[in-house]
Amino acid sequence: MTPQQTIEASDMEIYGQDVPQISRLIDVVFPGDTNHHGTLFGGAGFALMDRVAFIAATRHGRVPFVTASCERIDYTAPVKLGQIVELTAKVIRVGRTSLSVEVEMVAENMVGGERVLCTRGLFHMVAKTEQTKDKSWSLPPLLQISDDEDASDLPTLLRMSDVVFADQANAYGTMFGGEAMAAMSKSAFIAATRYCRLPTVLASSRKMDFKHPIKVGSILELASKVIQSGRSSVVVATELWSEDLMSGERLMSAKGEFTMVAVDESGNPIKY
Repeated sequence: MTPQQTIEASDMEIYGQDVPQISRLIDVVFPGDTNHHGTLFGGAGFALMDRVAFIAATRHGRVPFVTASCERIDYTAPVKLGQIVELTAKVIRVGRTSLSVEVEMVAENMVGGERVLCTRGLFHMVAKTEQTKDKSWSLPPLLQISDDEDASDLPTLLRMSDVVFADQANAYGTMFGGEAMAAMSKSAFIAATRYCRLPTVLASSRKMDFKHPIKVGSILELASKVIQSGRSSVVVATELWSEDLMSGERLMSAKGEFTMVAVDESGNPIKY
């Protein structure tokens, strides 16, 4: 590829050092996630909402949390096969040992970029720790969400979070390299698709560096940004950060660059 444009590419570590106040979980709806109507399973949607609520709660309190309850959740629009689904979660109420997280689920068309709010829910999370027995202990107070981070506009930099589960780990209790690469390439795919608003495919990975192992139970944060643009392809730089649930310590665990090509219905490269 001969890039026509090189986009300003500062050291991406400056984007990953700060913990975002709004947690985002972004995914793509594949056939295995859908029902016979070709839309996202309702239960799968609930699971994603609960997962991002857990991430937001843990980032706030830095103690173990469990879901106590959720208020009525109504789907106002379906999430269709092939759409991007974005879930955002923010803590809106904090008590001594519990807090409430508001979660929104938005469906986004890959090509047109149209976004539809599908559902909104309120999850009540309870801290499960010996510290709660101490009547003088309480969760940190509610933080004010900055206007910049609460903006509805899509950020230039894609940031998405998740949690590492046991089925993604090897015998040493750390994340498989292949699972990490899959997560990074998915993040690069979403970033590239949002940039050119055409179907994209992975053409190559220019480099991949693994720096630190990622333990089961860690929060993953992926940061992706288009750094080069050509006639039919883009290069996306992606970083994978691991975040300790309790301490909040963050390490840049892997980084790579992915070349994504825009294609037509026949799979041929297309200009954008």
